[in-house]
Amino acid sequence: MADQKRLAYSIIQFLHDQLQNGGLSPDAQESLEVAIQCLETAFGVSMEDQGLAVSQTLPEIFEAAAGKEPEHIRTNSEPITPSEDDIAEAERLKTEGNDQMKAENFEAAVSFYGKAIELNPSNAVYFCNRAAAYSKLGNYAGAVRDCERAIGIDPNYSKAYGRMGLALSSLNKHTEAVVYYKKALELDPDNDTYKSNLKIAEQKMKETPSPTGGPGGFDLAGLLNNPGFMSMASNLMNNPQVQQLMSGMISGGHNAMGAAGTSPSTNDLASLIQAGQQFAQQMQQQNPELIEQLRSQIRSRTPSASNEDQQE
Repeated sequence: MADQKRLAYSIIQFLHDQLQNGGLSPDAQESLEVAIQCLETAFGVSMEDQGLAVSQTLPEIFEAAAGKEPEHIRTNSEPITPSEDDIAEAERLKTEGNDQMKAENFEAAVSFYGKAIELNPSNAVYFCNRAAAYSKLGNYAGAVRDCERAIGIDPNYSKAYGRMGLALSSLNKHTEAVVYYKKALELDPDNDTYKSNLKIAEQKMKETPSPTGGPGGFDLAGLLNNPGFMSMASNLMNNPQVQQLMSGMISGGHNAMGAAGTSPSTNDLASLIQAGQQFAQQMQQQNPELIEQLRSQIRSRTPSASNEDQQE
C-alpha cells in the first residue's frame, strides 16, 4: 500500500504541475482539479504528504521507461562543452530565473533555470538555484536531486549543502540534514543561518513525541508529572473566582454572576485572564527552570531560509 500511495502522490504532483504551467483551458483545469480530489480521496494522500515524494518526477520516470535518459543522468554520462554564445544565453536565462524568484513566480523560475541547464549543464549554480525554486513549490525531492547534481559538479559549493539540508529537513530527514549542514558550515564557518539550522535539525533528531505529547513534541506527560507545576495549577483552580467563572462556562450558558442564558461578560473574562497572568507570574518566581522548559518546548523550530533565498 505504501508504494501505491507513493505512485498516487507522484501522479497528483504531476497533475498539480500541469495545472500551474500546462496552459490548459478552464474546462480542462476543472477536470484536473476533480481528478486530483478523487485521487486524494481514494488513496488518502495530498500534496502535504511530502514524505511520499520520490527522487524522480513522473515525467522523468516515463522518459527512463521510454528509453530516453532524464536530463540529470544524460548530463552525467555525456559531458557537454557549451559555446560562448550558449554560456552567455544561459547566464541571461539564469538572471531571468532570479527575477522570477524575486517576483515569487516559482514555476517560471524553474523553467528558466531548466533552460539555462540545457545550454550549460556543467554550472552548479543553475542546479542550486533551481533547487531553491523547487523548495518554494514544495517539491523537496526535486530540490534534493538538484542539490546532489550541484554538489557533484562543485563539491566545495557551500550553498548547495545548505539547501540540501533545508530540503531534507522539510522531508523530515533530520539526521541526513545534519550531515549536510555540518558540511556547509565546514565550507562557510561564519554563516549564521547554517549554524541556526544545524541546531534546529539536531534538536529535531532528539525529539521523540510521547503518546501523550502535544504538537511539536510538547511533553504534556512530563509537565503533568512536575510537582511544582501541579501545585501551582491546583492553587489556580482552587481560586473561588476562577471556579465560579469556569463553572458557569462549562454549564453552557451561565455567566459567573449566575445569569442564565448569557455568555460570560467582558469583566468575567478579564478576571480569568488576570488570574492566568498571576499564575504565570507565580510560576516565573517559584520555578524559573520550568518556565524556560515550557518556552523551549513551545518555541517554533522552523529552519530558516534567510540567506538561502539569495540567488546567484
